[in-house]
Amino acid sequence: MIGISGYGNMPLTGYIYGGYAASSSMNTGNAEDTGKAEVIKNPGESTKVAPGRKSSPAECQTCKERKYQDGSDENVSFKSAQHISPTAAASRVRAHEQEHVANAYSKAQQDGGKVINASVSIHTAVCPECGRTYVSGGTTHTMIKYNNEKNPYTQSKKANDALGLRGQSVDLAV
Repeated sequence: MIGISGYGNMPLTGYIYGGYAASSSMNTGNAEDTGKAEVIKNPGESTKVAPGRKSSPAECQTCKERKYQDGSDENVSFKSAQHISPTAAASRVRAHEQEHVANAYSKAQQDGGKVINASVSIHTAVCPECGRTYVSGGTTHTMIKYNNEKNPYTQSKKANDALGLRGQSVDLAV
């Protein structure tokens, strides 16, 4: 399984192998602590503060600093942490996960295998500071079947299977 996993102060569910997820570093030196007026950090977002939240989506430091990084050992994008705007995150994460799917098909073709299944999951989370729902990452699951007829273990297994199947379709009632 390949996907996006996060780092930083945001608690995220762990993705099993590699991947992509959002993370952020919380800044305690914000304008609220210093008594200054809030600065618009995310232009085009709502300035309304939801009940129980510290800031509005337009003033959210966490959303401004959220970064995405791939943790797999494949040659794909986001090997170093990068910021993606919350509005573009869904399409960028989908495109990244598609890179993993394309790599699986290439690997299967090179090694004489066949891709049995390839699926992508996109994960979402809620920002603890402003309450915005954002794409927090994604995972890619691929299954590749390889035919290995020359392997002695495979030949032995097939011979044992053949012994077990002999005589199963014989009708002695006639």
